[in-house]
Amino acid sequence: MAPPATPLLDRVRFPSDMKNLSGEQLKQLAEELRAETVHAVSQTGGHLGASLGVVELTVAIHAIFDTPQDRLIWDVGHQAYPHKILTGRRDRIRTLRTEGGLSGFTRRSESEYDPFGAAHSSTSISAGLGMAMARDLKGDDRQVIAVIGDGSMSAGMAYEAMNNAGAERARLIVILNDNDMSIAPPVGAMSAYLSRLISSRPFLSLRDVMGRLAKRFPRPIERTARRAEEFARGLLTGGTLFEELGFYYVGPIDGHDLDHLLPVLRNLRDAEEGQPILLHVVTQKGKGYAPAEASADKYHGVAKFNVITGEQAKAPPGPPSYTKVFANALIAEAEADERIVSVNAAMPAGTGLDAFAKRFPKRCFDVGIAEQHAVTFAAGMATEGLKPFVAIYSTFLQRAYDQVVHDVALQSLPVRFAMDRAGLVGADGATHAGSFDVAYLGCLPNMVLMAAADEAELAHMVATAAVIDDRPCGFRYPRGEGTGVAVPARGTPLEIGRGRILREGNAVALLSYGTRLAECLKAADELGAQGFTCTVADARFAKPLDTQLVERLAREHAVLITIEEGSIGGFGTQVAHHLLGKGMLDGQTRFRPMVLPDTFIDHAAPKVQYDQAGLNARHITATALSALGVAEAKALPARA
Repeated sequence: MAPPATPLLDRVRFPSDMKNLSGEQLKQLAEELRAETVHAVSQTGGHLGASLGVVELTVAIHAIFDTPQDRLIWDVGHQAYPHKILTGRRDRIRTLRTEGGLSGFTRRSESEYDPFGAAHSSTSISAGLGMAMARDLKGDDRQVIAVIGDGSMSAGMAYEAMNNAGAERARLIVILNDNDMSIAPPVGAMSAYLSRLISSRPFLSLRDVMGRLAKRFPRPIERTARRAEEFARGLLTGGTLFEELGFYYVGPIDGHDLDHLLPVLRNLRDAEEGQPILLHVVTQKGKGYAPAEASADKYHGVAKFNVITGEQAKAPPGPPSYTKVFANALIAEAEADERIVSVNAAMPAGTGLDAFAKRFPKRCFDVGIAEQHAVTFAAGMATEGLKPFVAIYSTFLQRAYDQVVHDVALQSLPVRFAMDRAGLVGADGATHAGSFDVAYLGCLPNMVLMAAADEAELAHMVATAAVIDDRPCGFRYPRGEGTGVAVPARGTPLEIGRGRILREGNAVALLSYGTRLAECLKAADELGAQGFTCTVADARFAKPLDTQLVERLAREHAVLITIEEGSIGGFGTQVAHHLLGKGMLDGQTRFRPMVLPDTFIDHAAPKVQYDQAGLNARHITATALSALGVAEAKALPARA
């Protein structure tokens, strides 16, 4: 489908081009910007619903404030596609999330209009406050605006920052984008509170102005019937919670009505110093594109799609995803053991636990974007004899590290960590890659760590985790489809700390931890074709390490190579530490650990990322031949 006609947007390359546009022209610009966003994302896939929900807000902010001199921070950054289009990146917007293209999130290295990089939630207020205090210390004169969603406001970090900002009486504008939806419907008291922000005190100054404006509205601001009465009352009252934190509360106002947004933002821009301000705007995720409005959850993150019908491109039929296999395996265990419960942090669909929730609604707990709370909450459950499985992406579990250490490992509580998106993740790039969990969990006493080589192994590891009742454990698995192996209806618990051998040889030992096992088998074929037979083993466990297997592989082979989809400090380090302690690397064995490189790998197709990381079969082959003293050139045939 051809790009939409955008005569006004074509004249706007940077926000400075918007300064002389009238209110009516800005409305037209918003409509064209929305159409351009829909078309661009239809070509690349990406986060659509969130971006459509902030089109008018994006136009209004850039029209009123002097970006990039004024600092604009988008929490998470997944809603910043319209922002990218207006800030000199429109010519590259159809490269979103592709190799060498624009990031799907904000990134400092990409544009001066992105003062803070993001992709994880709830960081914007802290970063904005830091910028505001730096501004004051330097004697600069600029505004700092942080835009944060209601889902992100469920994280404790946001309140820590607001408490600090209020105490400092910092000149900071926080815009709360309340779209009644993070990725899944937000949960907990905070979401309910935002829908009924009521205070008995009348508005002062800006509140009084807004109250008079509200009386002139031609119709109520659109909301669902469920929230209509509360919202109408909220127009004329302040936000008690935010005021107690030291913020000057304004709102809520319609985030899609430029007639309301523009004067309010102008007033906030020109407000006298004295305290931070919170503007509460109400928006609709997917606004202006009917398919996204009708199904906001399905259009949060989309594949390429048909703009006219909204139908998303479907991948050809293939094996089930690891996420689905995990969910089914956990359901099977929960059928047999009523003590099993699941915990997730605002990602029920992303972790597969939406299926678990349908089967066991009272045993599935979505705690909101609050990973720290999720871990300690699960620890509390474990003290009472329940069997909590905490399903969190590897990259997000980083946010709860102290809780894992202090509240779980130190007390040896049997909390089970299901770490989805382990390894490289494709279009979401470095911010979402599961690169570090083996290293940051492998150093903890009392921890059992597993990595699934395929989907059947994942089912077995879920079953294994279910029977570990004296210490915590974690198992990792990647994004995407499995390998196509048969998956049992219910897994069988594995012997703790025991790996397996898939192929025997005598020249090279390839010891895999995780789903690079398939690449190891390919490499073994390539080496065999050159006369070097290989033993291929699946470690299964990083802790406790299968020391008998490791020692045997080191003793019986000229070369031992470990392969993992994680950073230095992970599985290979555990192996090296053990062998060094045994004196087995003092010239007896040529040991080569293969890990992710010491760099952050940008967004691209996973196959490309692993090639960049040097963890495909050809790299394993080359490493083996180099260790054997054979010329590398023979090992690197052209690969499709």
